[in-house]
Amino acid sequence: MSPGVKAYAAVDLGASSGRVMVGRVGRDRLELTEAHRFPNRPVRLPEGLRWDVLSLYAGVLDGLRAAGRVDSIGIDGWAVDYGLLDADGALLGNPVHYRDARTEGVARKVWASMPAAELYAATGIQYAPFNTLYQLAAARSSPQLATARRLLLLPDLLTYWLTGEQGTELTNASTTQLVDPRTHDWSYEVAARLGIDLDLFAPLRRPGDPAGVLRPEVLRETGLSGPVPVTTVASHDTASAVAAVPAVPAGGERFAYICTGTWSLAGLELDAPVLTEDSRAANFTNELGLDGTVRYLRNIMGLWLLQECVRAWGDPDLGELLREAAEVPALRSVVDAGDAAFLAPGRMPERIAAACRASGQPVPRSPAEFARCVLDSLALAHRRAVAEARRLADRPVDVVHIVGGGARNALLCRLTADACGLPVVAGPAEAAALGNVLVQARTHGLVGDRAGMRTLLARTQPLVRYEPGGDAATWRAAEDRLTAVTP
Repeated sequence: MSPGVKAYAAVDLGASSGRVMVGRVGRDRLELTEAHRFPNRPVRLPEGLRWDVLSLYAGVLDGLRAAGRVDSIGIDGWAVDYGLLDADGALLGNPVHYRDARTEGVARKVWASMPAAELYAATGIQYAPFNTLYQLAAARSSPQLATARRLLLLPDLLTYWLTGEQGTELTNASTTQLVDPRTHDWSYEVAARLGIDLDLFAPLRRPGDPAGVLRPEVLRETGLSGPVPVTTVASHDTASAVAAVPAVPAGGERFAYICTGTWSLAGLELDAPVLTEDSRAANFTNELGLDGTVRYLRNIMGLWLLQECVRAWGDPDLGELLREAAEVPALRSVVDAGDAAFLAPGRMPERIAAACRASGQPVPRSPAEFARCVLDSLALAHRRAVAEARRLADRPVDVVHIVGGGARNALLCRLTADACGLPVVAGPAEAAALGNVLVQARTHGLVGDRAGMRTLLARTQPLVRYEPGGDAATWRAAEDRLTAVTP
């Protein structure tokens, strides 16, 4: 390896796959290569939908073996889900999947003890049926929770298995609906009113904190030579992705971001939370980001809709499907991409067709028409989220950055630019892994502050700019049509 260049392993866990990426970082160098990718296949058991976390851990070990010598390791992944440990630190069953039905109707029971408006004022977290808070309420009478002595969010669980040390990373903890976004500490009031024992959680860690070193058994399993430190990164993958938005700080760029993948997370990076009733009604969330920032955003169902359609059709060639979708007339039919009706897996084309039929719109017939409906609907959801974030936070926006897997989807990026009436800068596609790597590199002194991280990203990563075009009135009309159906 070149002098002054170090290698960092980023374990990046997504809803459908995990991977171990190796980032090589120097003063003017930031390169990312994939060491190993492995499937993430939830399993439907008689008791419900569960994560196969042992398979994920095996994939992490295989990836570290393939990565070879690295100077540090960091883990990021999705939010809200957790594993429960007994007094000896053993896992009590497979972690429940956030798409499991156990939280149906639970929120209203929680709100009977603490109304939704008060809960939002205390935590700033949007309503989503799968928030950790509601999962804990649903599990209140379960034998597992009664036996548990520790709760670890999934990236923290894998970190524990690698190092033997337990912690709760703050950006991910903020999604539980149990953290005060003003103090960056637990909301003891919420926990007390809802009967949640915060002693279940390990001490809070911040990105950059040490998380231990690889256990001797892990060194033997992976063939690595110790000591190998594990560094706490922004372990919520969206927090890592936002840290890797390549906004140009020198120009004072006023940006919105859209982190795209299974979900689209669209919003702003702020210095303080927005806890107004208007913000709650608009279902915006205030999650914590790197360096005490607030990720003020809305969750949109994202490319999940297209992924599920493609799965239902037997996995046709995606490139050809998108080329055909680009030829379909625009905005013929749109659906609410945030509708909970699309949350569960299975039969996605039928559910989209039913939504179009119920709203009196033409029902897509071919895969290309379904794909265009999904992408038009996502672009429209992006438009609404960016516009409402600007209004609620009273922040102007000059450009929209699309990062994550959707940055590779040229049609989605172009449609988002047209819908928002703003330039879109697409890339990097591997934003979460890059943010993970850069926090490790910053901890070890190779890059400077957040602005320095972003400058390095803008200088080294391939980016594509899309200028807005088309007819703004057409998008307004489509938004009015959708609003009339889903107020």
